[in-house]
Amino acid sequence: MPVRGGHRSRAPFLVGVAGGSGSGKTTVAERLAGLVEGADVALLRLDAYYRDRNDLVFGERAAVNYDHPDAFDWPLLLDHLAALVDGRPVQVPVYDFAIYQRLPERLELAPARVVVVEGILVLYEPELRERFDLRVFVDTDADVRFIRRLERDVAERQRSTASVIEQYLTTVRPAHEQFIEPSKRHADVIVPHGGMNAPALDVLLARLRELL
Repeated sequence: MPVRGGHRSRAPFLVGVAGGSGSGKTTVAERLAGLVEGADVALLRLDAYYRDRNDLVFGERAAVNYDHPDAFDWPLLLDHLAALVDGRPVQVPVYDFAIYQRLPERLELAPARVVVVEGILVLYEPELRERFDLRVFVDTDADVRFIRRLERDVAERQRSTASVIEQYLTTVRPAHEQFIEPSKRHADVIVPHGGMNAPALDVLLARLRELL
């Protein structure tokens, strides 16, 4: 498992966790954040960095392809990651998925010994992935990912079943095949079957503790 970037002793250890929508990458990232004993961890979620589209009406915002790289505010995320590396806190955007809109409030995130960046495209964007000391891809079957996304969007984001299916077929699946799945080749570690794969997580955590 190669480690890129020449990690410096005083710099935070940067971990990227990618995978398709509904793959379980959030579970993996959260378990990493909660199980790295003796190390404080900051968790950055790519979902918080959707571009600010408050100039668009609701119908126009709803029509945006949110699984495409252009949907994200990469400069802001890169600036925030650089600030955390420098030991400075950042003001993370708050995004409301029900109305497809960035809200006025912000959440302060303090610098930490380990910084985990989680999201569908964190191994796709070249400038971002080159900053990671460890790159993880969570690999889960498409049918499982779709079912998880359907359940989440209906329960948590006030979407109808029909709208979730339409979005999946028109934007989510094509974006996964074009951008997310190919980014797997950049991973140092591939975790099959998502966040409930305890043996794979044990290996990943052991390796992470070894590198810290």
